[in-house]
Amino acid sequence: MAASAQQKPTDKNLDRDFQSAVAQYEAGHYPEAAAQLEKLLPRAPQSFQIHELLGLAYAAQSQNDKAREHFKKAVALEPNSYDANHNLGEFYARSDKPTDAVPYLERAHRANPSAYDNGYDLALAYLLTNHLAEARQLIQSLLKQKDAAELHNLLAEVEEKSGNFVAAVKEFQAAAYTEPSEENIFDWGSELLLHRTLEPAIEVFQKGAERFPNSARMAIGLGMAYYSLGKYDDAVKSLLRAADLAPSDPRGYPFLSRAFDSSPSQADDVIQRFHRYSELQPENGQAAYYYAMSLWKGKRAQDPNVDLSQIESLLKKSVTLAPDLAEAHLQLANLYSDQRKYSDSIPEYLKARKLNPDLADVHYRLAQAYVRTGEKDLAQDELKIYQQLRAQHLSDLDKQRAEIRQFVYSEKQGSEVKP
Repeated sequence: MAASAQQKPTDKNLDRDFQSAVAQYEAGHYPEAAAQLEKLLPRAPQSFQIHELLGLAYAAQSQNDKAREHFKKAVALEPNSYDANHNLGEFYARSDKPTDAVPYLERAHRANPSAYDNGYDLALAYLLTNHLAEARQLIQSLLKQKDAAELHNLLAEVEEKSGNFVAAVKEFQAAAYTEPSEENIFDWGSELLLHRTLEPAIEVFQKGAERFPNSARMAIGLGMAYYSLGKYDDAVKSLLRAADLAPSDPRGYPFLSRAFDSSPSQADDVIQRFHRYSELQPENGQAAYYYAMSLWKGKRAQDPNVDLSQIESLLKKSVTLAPDLAEAHLQLANLYSDQRKYSDSIPEYLKARKLNPDLADVHYRLAQAYVRTGEKDLAQDELKIYQQLRAQHLSDLDKQRAEIRQFVYSEKQGSEVKP
């Protein structure tokens, strides 16, 4: 946001006091600037510039109600002013109100079509309000003015949202070539990963990991791409690296746990990372769950005398801390069933079924437990549901895609309009 240079107060004393407020604002002393301007306002209540600067001073302090009041007054005083409309539009955009931002950013664009920052903000607001054709047209126009990586990235988001995967990849690639930043390379690799163009995704993430060796999200992306292609050993190695780079970041651990299912050869390393994660997050039920499962998976193949009591304790901790975690209830029930404690397993299966009735394994294992306890009718009911779910092909691949998409989009959140 920027103050205009128009309509300075004409009274000499007033102008001197106003310039003092401007100096305070430019020095970052926003409360002092606002206090001075509030004292000036009764002397010039119709001063566009005082209202405009007051809006900026309050916005800088996140006093949004006061900022909006003065921005709107500035627009009322100068309805065709670029600065007034841009500042109010940008204020709404930063307040996550893109629908409110659009008309003011459009007015600012009509007043000054060559203003790059306003054009970018307007294109982003169009994207967020699903005016995709308008966003595309505006971005293409801005690209003629400035071949910027952020414009290619924004156009890629427009194409992705429009369902134009090939065009989206092209623009993400252009952004990465124009400015090979961590964000741009990650976005390019993620777009390929989302649409399961896996070998190119691996290549992009490999280059990104080489260029940004301390980037946990690049290592996670590479691990997910390896896993999706069935290269489980490589997936585990990359996800272990991600865990070392960001031990408290929860996003890589689900994929590490799943890759470990198919590649148990690095059991000690995986168990150590999940143990560390559970210690770093002692109140996190999911962390306890992953540690329990790593012990169970890793030791089961190596040690027939695995400490099942430790695993049971961790799973109980998990369901206590995270009672809505269906998988933890399922695995606790499985642990009981494996020990022939069917009367203990059934309540846990029922909790898992209530939390997530689409988990096919819950119905299958519950049916087995009912058979063991002589409740054959209930067992048949569960088997029918299990068969229906399998017929509907509620596959692990669908879940994997959803988790990948969630990770990628979580990384893209927080994009702000340009200052």
